[in-house]
Formats: sequence, structure tokens, C-alpha cells
Amino acid sequence: MAPGSTSKFVGKSSMTNELASRELLDVVDADDRVTGVKTRGEIHAQGLMHRAVHILVFNTSGELFIQKRSMSKDNDPGLWDSSAAGHVDRGEDYQSCAIRELGEELGLTATASLEILFRLSASPITGMEHCIVYRCIDDGPFELQAEEIDEGAWISGSEMDRRVSEDDPTMTRVLQFIWNKFRQDY
Repeated sequence: MAPGSTSKFVGKSSMTNELASRELLDVVDADDRVTGVKTRGEIHAQGLMHRAVHILVFNTSGELFIQKRSMSKDNDPGLWDSSAAGHVDRGEDYQSCAIRELGEELGLTATASLEILFRLSASPITGMEHCIVYRCIDDGPFELQAEEIDEGAWISGSEMDRRVSEDDPTMTRVLQFIWNKFRQDY
């Protein structure tokens, strides 16, 4: 996909929201230690700490790929979000989750450039998720998961800076939080 271009999804099935709410996830404590297992629906309804990953995919021109969340999503439907993201499944580690999410959401299998950027502690802004944020370099094209993503676009760092500084209501709060931390650290 060329810099500055967008991508519509290419048909690929995923779980419905009902099935997703029954996914089993590890419940963790403030130190990110597993304390139990519950369904995604129970965890979200009870505001329990759990794990997730976010991946920022940059192209070789330095632009960030952002995805517009499907209108069928139960959280932040229709908002722009990180390149790929997802819950860490029960018994799964962060790295395996990041690789899986890149494959499921963007159709990427090459993970040689996947690098850990930073950790975020569980908080209301992260949806009570302990997160590891990764960076990946890939120029696409991507095969977007139809039920997760309505569209995607490349965006320059300066445009991200502008939109985040203006508290763009079309972007998820967690993407803005991640971008601010990324800019502070890199």
C-alpha cells in the first residue's frame, strides 16, 4: 500500500461480538501476575485487570498505519486505533499475541521487525489492560480483517501529533495515550 493511501478490508472472517465475549482471558493483578481466568465479557463487565498488546506498524517512509475500528465493535466502534491490537488469550504470552494479532488483523506473517517499545500499566485509559506496545516495519499491502476493521490509512508523524494535540474525537483515547508516550520516548 502506498504511503498516504487507505485500504478497505478484504474478506476474512472473525468471531462475532457474542463469541468474543466468551473468550477466556487471564485475570491479572497490579503486578501483571495471573490470579484467575474469566471470560472477556466478565472481565470487562467487572473492570478486572487483564492483558493486551498494541502494535504500531510504520512503513519505510516513517508513516504510521492506523485502523478504523468496525462499527460492530463493542468498544470504540468507528474510531481510529493502533495498527493492530488485541487481548492476550489465556496462557498466551505477549509476543505470541502480537504475532497472532498482526496475522489476524493485517494478514502479516513476517515478524522479524517486531520490537517491544514500552509497557503500560493497567488503568482506566487502557481499559484495565496491562499492555505491551510493539513497533513493526512493513509497507503492506495489508489484508484487513473485515469484522474488526472498516478501513486503514497511513498517517505522518506530524499529522498524528496535530490530531493528538487537538484531542481528535475520531481517535481512541488509548491510541492518543500510546502516541504521546511514543513521542516522549522516541
